[in-house]
Amino acid sequence: MNQAVHNKLVSFIWSIADDCLRDVYVRGKYRDVILPMVVLRRLDALLEPSKDAVMEELAFQRDEAKFTEWDDSGLREASGFVFYNTSEWTLQRLHDTATNSQQILQANFEDYLNGFSDNVKEIIEKFKLKSQVRHMAQKDVLLNVLEKFTSSYINLTPFSKEDPEGRKLPPLSNLGMGYVFEELIRKFNEENNEEAGEHFTPREVIELMTHLIFEPVKDNLPPVMTIYDPACGSGGMLTESQNFIKDEDGLIKARGDVHLYGKEINDETYAICKSDMMIKGNDPENIRVGSTLSTDEFAGQHFNFMLSNPPYGKSWASEQKYIKDGKDIIDARFQIRLKDYWGTLEDADATPRSSDGQLLFLMEMVNKMKPLSQSPSGSRIASVHNGSSLFTGDAGGGESNIRRYVIENDWLEAIIQLPNNLFYNTGITTYIWILSNNKTANRTGKVQLIDAGQLFRKLRKNLGNKNCEFAPEHIREIVKVYEDLQTAERKGDEGIAAQIFDNSDFGYYKASIERPKRLKAQFTEERIAELRFDKNMREAMQWAWEEFGDEVYTNLKAHEKTISDWCEKNELNLNTKQSKALVSEQTWQKGAELMALATSLMAKIGQEEYSDFNRFSEMVNDALKESKSKASASEKNAILNAVCWYDESAEKVIKGIVKLEGQKLQQVLEHLRCEESQLADFGYFPTDKKGHYIQYETESDLRDTENVPLKENIHKYFLREVKPHVAEAWINLDATKIGYEISFNKYFYKHKPLRSIEDVSADILKLEAESDGLIREILSLS
Repeated sequence: MNQAVHNKLVSFIWSIADDCLRDVYVRGKYRDVILPMVVLRRLDALLEPSKDAVMEELAFQRDEAKFTEWDDSGLREASGFVFYNTSEWTLQRLHDTATNSQQILQANFEDYLNGFSDNVKEIIEKFKLKSQVRHMAQKDVLLNVLEKFTSSYINLTPFSKEDPEGRKLPPLSNLGMGYVFEELIRKFNEENNEEAGEHFTPREVIELMTHLIFEPVKDNLPPVMTIYDPACGSGGMLTESQNFIKDEDGLIKARGDVHLYGKEINDETYAICKSDMMIKGNDPENIRVGSTLSTDEFAGQHFNFMLSNPPYGKSWASEQKYIKDGKDIIDARFQIRLKDYWGTLEDADATPRSSDGQLLFLMEMVNKMKPLSQSPSGSRIASVHNGSSLFTGDAGGGESNIRRYVIENDWLEAIIQLPNNLFYNTGITTYIWILSNNKTANRTGKVQLIDAGQLFRKLRKNLGNKNCEFAPEHIREIVKVYEDLQTAERKGDEGIAAQIFDNSDFGYYKASIERPKRLKAQFTEERIAELRFDKNMREAMQWAWEEFGDEVYTNLKAHEKTISDWCEKNELNLNTKQSKALVSEQTWQKGAELMALATSLMAKIGQEEYSDFNRFSEMVNDALKESKSKASASEKNAILNAVCWYDESAEKVIKGIVKLEGQKLQQVLEHLRCEESQLADFGYFPTDKKGHYIQYETESDLRDTENVPLKENIHKYFLREVKPHVAEAWINLDATKIGYEISFNKYFYKHKPLRSIEDVSADILKLEAESDGLIREILSLS
């Protein structure tokens, strides 16, 4: 499209807002009229040549065929498009027959809108265009706006025309109309920049993404291409992708068919996107409205290319019920299979924290990749994320599992760090992830990280948070580094840096390091008194005991309401089960019986302090046996927990002794992948009796974890980094989890040594000439 013609059209349409709407709408609301009117005028212009054919078809269906409902297929065939209008009006006729009566014009205009096919009516509804028409009619500007959009000095039709002076107005192709429409969206978003980034990705970022996705495969494009954006907004990613592929002046000039698909949750941006599809001759039915996460709209479909800038830092709690039932995943898109440390495949959770759902959109795209068995070229994905997608989440958690799933399947080709303040509504660092399930041989098993954070040019005027942009040469440099799989060293503080890693460089084992429990024990009246209260309701029970004394055992019912009111007043937030248990005689009686049992044990064992819990526990068992007590294991444990505490000087608490000989020993050694002499490092401590090993209870408060790189052996790491400092520790290999994270700072950060005090002082003293000697006095140099 001729750039001068493009600029003229955009400027003319842009001027309509100031000419007609200045006193009727606040500046931020101009788009509410201009965008739907541009859509309407373009659709109207496309339908003008076939208007008579549509009316003839309508007359046939009504008068001859006697249809009670219109046959869509016949009307679409008559119009030549997937949409039509059955009213007698066109925008030009509305203008030409208008009188000074705004009410008549409004009625005719609404009749015209009501005549559209259902797919256009949906767009009109989402734009809330009828209410805008009523508002303009009430403010007496509807005719003025109509006059501007039907002006004979601009050509929004796909046909050549002449203006009143005889000058030729070139036709506006669907592609050209798309460029005009996108430019208007961009300008309105920039004008209203507090909302701009919500639905709008800067054009140069989309341009970079399209280059990264399509250029490497430009000579191998399939004859039919499908492009999908699960958070399509106003359709910028989709239309720019199509333009990039089909533009005759572009790099690719693909001859195949391109089909665009998208889903958007916001009504207005959905309407913009769907109307843009109509304007460009794409199938508008491929654009859907609603939450991508709640409903798998395109279940069973796969796409060649996917580009998206999903919302980040946005809660998906409202969609959670469609994805999870408690801890169970009920949406197959977010259920994956991963191997545990031992190599056994098991189901894994692929959902991030409910406060940030951006990685769910990545999983949606991964789910829609074309299997190589279905398409030899597979699929390519470009997705924008903030930094949390790189490292948030612990090993075994949803975010880490998603990263692991993508990397271990060898789909991640590259991640490009973008400059700060590149987007309109955020100044944070952002990243483009490039995925493919058909990597070239030189990329197999590799991931390229590119730091383009210092590659930009400053804007003369900020647009919201956006204060910089990529120049064409920056995009070309990034694409070249990516395509050639280069490594690059940044020179100084500017330019680009890139490194290449093995997939496994980002993975680690989260190894659990255990230490033995060491307990001291002693019966005292104070410790025994704690058994009166259930630990989950201790505060309420203690208050009731102090307030009512023995009446909690003899007359609890009389105080039930008082106790409940006190709990409510003090906001204890007890659940229903706890509230009932609190005023249950059985609960109080159970505590009293535990106290009585502990008191009888104290009478037999005494109040001596024991440093060997193993011996103390045996004494308690003997005392219970001797008294023929029927105390349950849980009751005995409750008493022991009440009268013991951790002390590093106490003896280790023995969990049990296991016998490992012959085949059983061999199975354990194979499982742990160690020698017999190394069993103590895994929690099996040899005794004086051959083949017998002690296992100790673990102290959960002292449990630690170590992140061991996947390329390292956990045992060797333990011997080097842990054992010299904590000799009694051991590895709980069965608790090992595998995690993945990517840290740009780790790989690209360069330490800058602090300047010497002499250099700093010299710089300060240079300011002396501009001061009154105060600096020299402060530094005691005068």
